[in-house]
Amino acid sequence: MGQHFLGHACQNELVDAYEQAGRAWLARVKSEVDLWSELTAKLTATDSIPEAMTAYQQCVTHRMQMAAEDGRRLYEDCQKITHKITESLSHGLPTTSS
Repeated sequence: MGQHFLGHACQNELVDAYEQAGRAWLARVKSEVDLWSELTAKLTATDSIPEAMTAYQQCVTHRMQMAAEDGRRLYEDCQKITHKITESLSHGLPTTSS
């Protein structure tokens, strides 16, 4: 029974890790939409091609920073989830054939 409870606790931690990662990625998608919406507004307000190019360059630079952060976050999320799975397995969760 102790193993069953421990397994359930580990499963809950894994679900929590998935939910936390999901919320972070949803926030990230929103920031992507905001970034491109902001660019659209800036481009609409520009009076010259150089001004538009500057706005676009700033947006692309920001997007590249976001991509680097995405990679870091994905790596950390995968590490967290892998740790939870490994932890669950090391506690000897019952298998379906038991």
